[in-house]
Amino acid sequence: MGSETIKTGRLANGEAQKSVHKERRGLSSNGMNGKHENLGSNRAGTSSSGEDYDLMMNTGDVDGNLDGDVEPVFRKARQGDLTFQDIHDNRDFFDEDDEDDSDWEPVQKHVELIKWFCVNCTMVNLGDGVICDLCGEHKDSGILRLGCFASPSSQDAGCSEVESEMKGKNKEMHSQLSASNSLTAIGFDERMLLHSEVQMKSHPHPERSDRLRAIAASLATAGLFPGRCYPISAREITREELQMVHSLEHIQDVELTSHIFSSYFTPDTYANEHSACAARLAAGLCADLASTIFSGWVKNGFAMVRPPGHHAGVREAMGFCLHNNAAVAALAAQAAGAKKVLIVDWDVHHGNGTQEIFDQNKSVLYISLHRHEGGKFYPGTGSANEVGRNGAEGSCVNIPWSRGGVGDNDYIFAFQNLVLPIG
Repeated sequence: MGSETIKTGRLANGEAQKSVHKERRGLSSNGMNGKHENLGSNRAGTSSSGEDYDLMMNTGDVDGNLDGDVEPVFRKARQGDLTFQDIHDNRDFFDEDDEDDSDWEPVQKHVELIKWFCVNCTMVNLGDGVICDLCGEHKDSGILRLGCFASPSSQDAGCSEVESEMKGKNKEMHSQLSASNSLTAIGFDERMLLHSEVQMKSHPHPERSDRLRAIAASLATAGLFPGRCYPISAREITREELQMVHSLEHIQDVELTSHIFSSYFTPDTYANEHSACAARLAAGLCADLASTIFSGWVKNGFAMVRPPGHHAGVREAMGFCLHNNAAVAALAAQAAGAKKVLIVDWDVHHGNGTQEIFDQNKSVLYISLHRHEGGKFYPGTGSANEVGRNGAEGSCVNIPWSRGGVGDNDYIFAFQNLVLPIG
């Protein structure tokens, strides 16, 4: 006589089915066998083929051999009418007390987090959006190809149209300026792009070669450089020139990095084996640009250089800066014959290094507009009462902003009412 397993919870072919573990109650041709004391022996049930079953039922004789309290349950099970109420009412039988699911946890579905960094501001963005949450630049922006002429809100798709349009404008402007002797000099050297952070971190460093590439792309797209502007070649500054600004120990510390694969002056001021050369090129280009302008060969100029410099003080490198390029340029202009030099610094951070170098020099006026927040914003210096010292009072003018979010109108007001009248 055939036997079949009863498994409740899923109905198939009209028969309720429930998987109850081996070693549990069984039902054989002679009745029911299992662990429960009221249901017979402790022998697990077996089928006619000798296979163990969780709970077995004789499909021919079961009605006559069951205990009266349990018989209706199994009759319903045979007929496919078993309900959750029946299971609840007979929970002493169906309760799987050897199962402890207190440590059960839902299956955690692995979701891959989409993360991308803005090519413009390096802001980390999460999700599948394509516009930077901070600056509004497109994820696939063409800023490294077209610079400021790339559309910030669309991907690098319409570059050819922009380039064609700019070429037409460049030809028109070139014909208008060809008779003018007012030239702007621009200096650049690709070796400065080799200065980079070797150690890969979770976030791109804000001072990276892409910044210079974007500037170069802007000038190239506009036809300014190469193009209408006068090129200035970069040269490496000499140690003697650097000693006019920095201590010998500082200069030697920077030079030492050329023998080290990766190093740091501060946690955010990195160097690699190319950094010392890049710093010398940056300082040398700024010095030559200043002397060229003062000599009258050109009207003005722009130095595309890195690493930057205004945080570099007499004895230390910090804030991404190795050598103070502005200070070197000011002294180069004086060496070319300038009696007084004005340095206007409108970086968001105060140029503490430049102020330190010239706060006792009456011949160099340093004006800085920067975010200060009562000294809580990096580097913490640059309050309005820092005006110079040791007879050079008045040679330093700080315009500290008390908060972030200062806009164009604030700067225009400051320039019109403070910078220009003082300068």
